[in-house]
Amino acid sequence: MKFYPLQFQPILKDRIWGGTKLRDYLNKPISSEITGESWEISTVENDVSIISNGIFAGKSLNELINKFPEQVLGTKVYEKFGKQFPLLFKYLDAREDLSIQVHPNDELAAKRHNSFGKTEMWYVMQADEDAKLIVGFKEKASQKQYVEHLKNKTLIDILDVKKVKKGDVFFLETGTIHAIGAGIVIAEIQQTSDVTYRLYDFDRVDANGNTRELHVDLALDAINYDVVKSEKKYSKVENVSNEIIECPFFKTNFIPLDGTIVLVNDGNSFLVYMCVEGKFELEYNNQIYSYKTGDTILIPAKMDEFEIHGKASLLEIYIS
Repeated sequence: MKFYPLQFQPILKDRIWGGTKLRDYLNKPISSEITGESWEISTVENDVSIISNGIFAGKSLNELINKFPEQVLGTKVYEKFGKQFPLLFKYLDAREDLSIQVHPNDELAAKRHNSFGKTEMWYVMQADEDAKLIVGFKEKASQKQYVEHLKNKTLIDILDVKKVKKGDVFFLETGTIHAIGAGIVIAEIQQTSDVTYRLYDFDRVDANGNTRELHVDLALDAINYDVVKSEKKYSKVENVSNEIIECPFFKTNFIPLDGTIVLVNDGNSFLVYMCVEGKFELEYNNQIYSYKTGDTILIPAKMDEFEIHGKASLLEIYIS
């Protein structure tokens, strides 16, 4: 079987806080004024990605993995996760502030939701002037302090609010309270999970006057009350894979591409490339594939050597 770089139909999600930047910046086919997320590669139940190119077009990612598990996922990934695709890739557009929320770890998520936990990372693709994120507590807090501030609607006073710009990266371990602020477009890499505990939603209501569900009690033992260092600094050497994050769930590198690179894959893991800026071409088996900002590509583990060329900024993700 001849494998090739896979692309997928974006799974678009309207959100109360969403906008139109996924269309304006990333060329996503949105028609709504409140599109908050484009799920690029997903095997979350009821939101399984459908391949959009080549001979597998129209098939779901799960179908392909079931038929060719090692060739798609890689030897090590298949050994560890079986036929589960362990990551979820998204672009997000926050026209308004997202809710303040937290994600449970693997243990809690398995016990309560039969799910993975949700360790994730954010790469800021675009940020309006004075755009901000919330990541963790300013100082070590107690559960009692947290509950008090939540009741008084002063939770933001004890949280770490950071001004952000394009290229900033944040790594959010499970248990870290967080929120994406208004005016930011983000590339998000996370474990395959849709479990979120919403703590505070600024008393917003939807078009029908309804507030969104909160998960205050569930979150109490999921929260890490310590101070965390979420922001990640990384080098940007041209035409090499600059490590940003290596954790048990994924490894992410940053490639500032200006010219040509030959890439070799050892077959242990699939590779994913998120084009966060620019344009590039990928050459494999005498075929050329073209990509632009906002494209996400899954390289099956069976693709052992290929070439990329162009001028672009890429996130490279795999499981080490």
